[in-house]
Amino acid sequence: MRGRRLATTEHIIAIVSPGSEDTVDRLEQWTAENGIEVSTVDVGDEIETEFDRDAETLGMTVGGDGTFLEGIKQFAPRGIPLLGINTGTLAFLVRVDSEDIEEALTETIQGRSDIARRQQLHVSGPDLDATGINDVMVQHPMPEDVFERKITKLDAFADGEYVGEYDGTGLAVATPTGSTGVSLSSGGPVQNPENNSSLQIVPLQTHKMGVRPLIISNDTKVDVVAKEAADVLVDGGRHYIPLEEGESVRITGAETSANIVRTSYDDDFYTAISELLGWGARGSAGKELPDHIQSTGIGEETELEHALRVASEAVKSVQEPLKELHGRVESVTVKTDKSDIVTEADYLSENIITTALENEFPAHGIRSEEDTYVEGGSAYTWLLDPLDGTGNYANGNPNYSVSIGLLEDGEPVLGVVYAPETDELWTAIKGEQAMRNGQPIGVTSRDDLAESMFMSGYDPDGTFLTHFYQDARGVRRLGSAALHLCYLASGSADAVWEFDTYPWDVAAGMVIAEAAGATITDTRGNRFELPGEEERSPMIGTNGTIHDDVVQKLNDNSRLSE
Repeated sequence: MRGRRLATTEHIIAIVSPGSEDTVDRLEQWTAENGIEVSTVDVGDEIETEFDRDAETLGMTVGGDGTFLEGIKQFAPRGIPLLGINTGTLAFLVRVDSEDIEEALTETIQGRSDIARRQQLHVSGPDLDATGINDVMVQHPMPEDVFERKITKLDAFADGEYVGEYDGTGLAVATPTGSTGVSLSSGGPVQNPENNSSLQIVPLQTHKMGVRPLIISNDTKVDVVAKEAADVLVDGGRHYIPLEEGESVRITGAETSANIVRTSYDDDFYTAISELLGWGARGSAGKELPDHIQSTGIGEETELEHALRVASEAVKSVQEPLKELHGRVESVTVKTDKSDIVTEADYLSENIITTALENEFPAHGIRSEEDTYVEGGSAYTWLLDPLDGTGNYANGNPNYSVSIGLLEDGEPVLGVVYAPETDELWTAIKGEQAMRNGQPIGVTSRDDLAESMFMSGYDPDGTFLTHFYQDARGVRRLGSAALHLCYLASGSADAVWEFDTYPWDVAAGMVIAEAAGATITDTRGNRFELPGEEERSPMIGTNGTIHDDVVQKLNDNSRLSE
């Protein structure tokens, strides 16, 4: 999902293998034309660049799979996404051909690429503390005489439970990325490695017919004890130690994953294994898909479905930077410093989202709480609140959100609201089902005020709280109008009252709540109209069954209905 964030890329660092000069020249020409800084590092050298935490950096490798593995080693601990360009003769990890470098980079900085997470593993033992992306091999040492015995015995434990004895040339603990090597050769499953966090215990040339590869979770602690001398190799020998009899190593999933940039110029996983491994299920390598597969229409989107997907990707892309800056807010005590961080967070969120929307929908207008105004030439206008609940954010409170609404000829037709701290995403298209994290949601069916939960917006003199508190189950205020409406849509509240609203405060939440079955009106019970940019309008939203009672009670107090 972070692919949309790459639209704000300012710096590219490329690890380059020998013989890639022509591709590097094209890279430098492309970056110069697009106003992006570029640095190159020879493969094998350490990256010494100081990274600006507020500037988006893209990592690249130019070479084959070996160079790509070196890139993972250096970029993954820094949290930098990696794009691999293949200039080698045979590569499985690197899937963008050097001929497509300009097109792949253009797609990436337009925010149209995907970020796939690759599970890594961590291994510790005598004089060893290493991270790998493929596998850890524990095997019999290579004998000096080829006729000498090559069999070893190993005991394996998973979270302290005895798995069993491995009698053969050794065993491997592999990530899904490494499964295409050791697991394939041992008759085990080959796993699609992207966004897959499992691990495998794979016997190597076992002498017992019943021993099979095991799939385990990434947080399982695997201890391998050598019953006689053995060698430990990480990622084909990038790290190596010998084990004496009785010594052990511990292997588990690494805390950091590798973030891999995938573009439309990459071969997909199934095409890659078909071409490189001769996978029979796809027919002969390089053969085009049958007509009945090509014409299924799977993946085709309507215009609003496309807009919903892009907006969802955009808001998810700001989670990491907003949470990081939120943590910095919690660590400072000076008010002016907090204000600077909140301003930075607002700007950063807006910049990422508006860049993604402009790249994908150049004809659409954009209006933001932060005074951004992009004139569009179509019927569509985006309303954006990049940080709804800035007061909460400034005080380290997790109740803040990012809100994106889409208007068609002035009417809200799409809504996306995201809560970064809880990773909750509410979405809806007008007239369709409202969703929370991909699951359908709906309002409550309560019809008694005394059993209903209310949420209140800004209540300047406490009148709403005083007027409703005794007659309802309770009144809560989160400080984010978008979240109030989403909780109404999800059934976590029965009614919402907002004293005053701006259009970007409520446009997205309105679509979501109404799609979930809510009734939204002004405080007189009339159809709610989005206010102008310089106006504020009161709003009442309910589950529908208590709406008339709430409106009546509001109008019994003229101060609340004004």
